[in-house]
Amino acid sequence: VVSSLRGRLRDGRLTGTFVKLPALESVDICAASLDFCVVDYEHSQLAEADVLHLVRHAAAVGFPAVVRIPEVDRGLVNRLLEAGAAGIQLSSVRRVAEVQALASATAYAPDGSRSISLAHPQAGYGAVPLRDYLTSAESPLVVIQLETRETDDPPAELCRAGADVAFLGLTDLLVDCDLDEGVAAVRAEALAAAAGEAGIVLGGFGAEERFRYSVVSSDVALLRE
Repeated sequence: VVSSLRGRLRDGRLTGTFVKLPALESVDICAASLDFCVVDYEHSQLAEADVLHLVRHAAAVGFPAVVRIPEVDRGLVNRLLEAGAAGIQLSSVRRVAEVQALASATAYAPDGSRSISLAHPQAGYGAVPLRDYLTSAESPLVVIQLETRETDDPPAELCRAGADVAFLGLTDLLVDCDLDEGVAAVRAEALAAAAGEAGIVLGGFGAEERFRYSVVSSDVALLRE
């Protein structure tokens, strides 16, 4: 699943939506219509068990599910990946250290600090030999959200610190710019330029053509509409 998501992202533009409801039907409908979904463990009422259930279901039907988290928790990241998450999306990134911590948490040694186990579905609950599992395991997608008027480290350095996608959180950015649309637009352009300079994919919330990783709406917003 991850290789498909990563390969298709290299070749073109992908569209997904946020999943905020614990219903497996949300994943099924996304799988029938979209390229991926982002299970939202930041802005939803989902418990960890709900998130893992959704990710497992997505993996079972061969549909890429990225999970958005508010901060790097190595144990949580590992559980999500072992359940079958295609990637991890970290919100409100301001420091290079945050990006490095996320990239490290998603990679096994010697490239990262992810703990190894074979007692999970991605390794056949131990049926796959260690060497075979490590050889075949795909690297999960690493997505960082840039959505603030200021960052502790320069945006270009953030984009070069190990992420695959720089995701513009335009709503948070607008609020951080005191609802000044002009200021927010200038900042968004600067962040997009930083992603381009670093040679990573630009993503964002919305259907803009420049977003090759485009997240449009959510299951709850679509239901409300």
